[in-house]
Parts: sequence; C-alpha cells; structure tokens
Amino acid sequence: CEDDFVETAKDVMAKAEKLGKEIILPVDIVIADAFSADANTKVVPVDEIPDGWMGLDNGPDTTAAQKEALSTCKTVIMNGPMGVFEMEKFAAGTFGIVDILADITKDGAITIIGGGDSVAACELSGRAKEMSHISTGGGASLELLEGKVLPGVAALAEL
Repeated sequence: CEDDFVETAKDVMAKAEKLGKEIILPVDIVIADAFSADANTKVVPVDEIPDGWMGLDNGPDTTAAQKEALSTCKTVIMNGPMGVFEMEKFAAGTFGIVDILADITKDGAITIIGGGDSVAACELSGRAKEMSHISTGGGASLELLEGKVLPGVAALAEL
C-alpha cells in the first residue's frame, strides 16, 4: 500500500460513485515472498496478503472479472501493466488483459495502448499488431485525453 495515495484513491472512488461509474478492483492477487523471479508465490484474496509478502500480479478471478467487464466495451485505453510482467510468474494478469484487448479489437472495439511498459507487454505477448493504436507516450497520451496542450503540439502550432 502506498499510504501517500490513499486519500487520492478515496477521492477517485467517491467521484466514480457520484458519476455512476464502476471501478473494478482486484479480488485476488498473486503474491510473492520476494521481488524475484524465483520467489515463492501463491494466489490469495486481495485482503489476505500476509506480512512479508507483496502483491505482484492480478489473480485469475480478477482477470475473469476484467474480461467480463471489457467484453462489451467499444473503446479501451490501457496505460500500465497489471503486474511485473517481465517475470514469468507475474505476467499472467498483464498478458490476460492484452489477450482480452486483442480479442475485443477483432470484434470492432478500438484499443489504445499508451506507455512504454504497456507497449512492451503487448510486444512480448506477441499481440501488439492486433491493437488499434500503440504509443510509447503514456503520460502524454493521458494528458491529451485530459484536454491539455502538449508542448510538442503547441510548438507546431506556432510555426
């Protein structure tokens, strides 16, 4: 838990509720006793992480819930992996999302992948070419969606 973001998370949850929007949180999580490719791992409910263990990926029930929620979406933006996909033991959640997005793209959804880690996950999964759009500019992509003027675009407008 990142204590300095607890209030921000509460604010986001309250705003979503006020707007009638659902935020899907993990129900299970892959935990490990070390941040290591050869760590001991297990899947536990999200509220049962023992002391000394850390959450490093979404669990399979969470991925199933995400699949159900995303299956009818027309546009999805991915900005960040679900877990430490660079280590095989913690890649299933991220690759599960990538698979879901590739599948709904085939069904006509627009999928936008933003950010270097998200792009790397799509590339590593072998499904990057199945997405609608991929950009390594994750932060910039989010700022553009917020309606902010990007410095590079502003500079072009001055020409």
